Amino acid sequence: MKVSQRDLKILLPLSFGAMMLMLVFLTRSFSGTFAIMLVVVLSVMTAMGLGGWAGLPMTSPSAVAPIVVLTVAIASCVHIFSTLAQQLGGDAPGPPLARDDGAAYQRPRSRERRQGAIIEAVRVNLEPIALASPTTALGFLSLHFSEVPPFHDLGTFVAFGVGASFVLSVTFLPALLSLLPIRGSDARQRPLAAMNALAEFVVRRRRALLWGSGMVVAALVASIPRNELNDAFLHYFDESVEFRRDVEFTAKNLTGMYTLEYSLASVMPGGITEPAYLADAAAFADWYQGQPETIHVSVITDTFRRLNMSMHGDDPAEYRLPASRELAAQYLLLYELSLPFGVDLNNLIDVDRSSSRMTVATRSLSSNEAIELDRRALHWLTDHAPNIVPAGSSGAAVMFANLGRRNALAMLVGTPIALIGISFVLVFALRSLRIGITSLVPNLVPGALGFGIWGLAVGQVGVSLSMVTAMTLGIVVDDTVHFLSNYQRARRELSHPAPDAVRMAFRTVGSALLTTSLVLVAGFIVISLSSFELNSDMGQLTALVIALALLADFFLLPPLLMRVDAGADGDGSVPASRSILDQQG
Repeated sequence: MKVSQRDLKILLPLSFGAMMLMLVFLTRSFSGTFAIMLVVVLSVMTAMGLGGWAGLPMTSPSAVAPIVVLTVAIASCVHIFSTLAQQLGGDAPGPPLARDDGAAYQRPRSRERRQGAIIEAVRVNLEPIALASPTTALGFLSLHFSEVPPFHDLGTFVAFGVGASFVLSVTFLPALLSLLPIRGSDARQRPLAAMNALAEFVVRRRRALLWGSGMVVAALVASIPRNELNDAFLHYFDESVEFRRDVEFTAKNLTGMYTLEYSLASVMPGGITEPAYLADAAAFADWYQGQPETIHVSVITDTFRRLNMSMHGDDPAEYRLPASRELAAQYLLLYELSLPFGVDLNNLIDVDRSSSRMTVATRSLSSNEAIELDRRALHWLTDHAPNIVPAGSSGAAVMFANLGRRNALAMLVGTPIALIGISFVLVFALRSLRIGITSLVPNLVPGALGFGIWGLAVGQVGVSLSMVTAMTLGIVVDDTVHFLSNYQRARRELSHPAPDAVRMAFRTVGSALLTTSLVLVAGFIVISLSSFELNSDMGQLTALVIALALLADFFLLPPLLMRVDAGADGDGSVPASRSILDQQG
């Protein structure tokens, strides 16, 4: 929790500053950046306030929610402002208007034109924003399938923020932009020319891009199995955290933080004083002492041995287990009577004397190492200890070791459900089963590519990364929705063939997609600076997936759309001289 609070104090302002600088650089407008960031801040405040009213706790994973909301809430605002900037080409004087006192004055046409541009920006973007917001919320709400309750809270916090950003971006933002000095700039037209050139490249090279993208996707997807589900709790914190340094010192010089607990049950009540049971328990402890992962073993049989030695004049040769059940029971009674007032043995043996506790302290283990050690131990217990009832282990080490796997399996259910829900929304809204199914590709491919690259570069997937697909699904679908919405509008409202509809989509939303993706990448890269590994790895992989999603929306989705719609347009080709871009100049 201390690390999370430190992240909020440092990373939240740093993320805000990085995104603000990126917005100023990409939009070339201080007024527009101020308006966007104000909406984003209000969205964060609303999300955290609603979470407070709902009673959601602030835990280590959910404490990163303000930074996540800060990043995802920016997309809708950027799309509206980008369309507004395209509508504004410059300032010119306008017609005289009447004042309240009946006199006439000359008002710049730019104000009237700007208001019209704001109205057009909201009109063009209202449908895709209304689609992107619930689909983004669905992606984050799928975190409720996680086995980790704090991640449920993270998903709810972000869903609150997405809803707040939608309402504010279509109400508060347009009103604010109408009051701020927003001017047209030729500098903002240069990205538009670059998008036109990119659209022409994609249209002309669509077959090569489709086949090339397919081969790249296949190659990287084949690398996904290189990832290993593995966690090391101590490594959740980097070496700058005092807790990790102290634990490593303790493990090196005293004992370990990682423990595995075993309840060694006998076959009858009072059976822990049976010599055969004690012999099996001692043999199990001796086996564990011989394992390279073990630092110390605490077991009741050591107490029996010390008592037997003490009752024989501290003769080292008598450091052994009692020879009979009666002698063991007397030793146990003597030991209990010698304990200080208020102290008993209930932490070591149960009330009816049918089972005892064994605690194994180990060096720092990854989740796979802990699971493998526990597997070997239970296998030995089954084969060599007939007087002990086999039982599973417990303890924090075992819990964290199994958490990643259980969480990954749970998200294998949650992510497809979220994907089905998102696809259903897109099919219903775009009124096209073909386009809805096609949208699955750019929504799934980035996550698959991200995990493929992660498998090649790192190869370790922890509990936080098992949810990145669900999280990024809610983010990357935003760009896909805007591209598809404008593509469909060009196809239906303007009756353009598929290539020209692609050109129109690039011209309309290409700059906004680039801006939002770069800003989101910057925001999540800041999260990757966290000293808490769950947040750091999530930030790194999410930034990678968002960047890959932009590439998929630019180089895979358009060729795929032209391929899918080729039957409706003949061969799908349009002479460059007759393209919509030439018609519009």
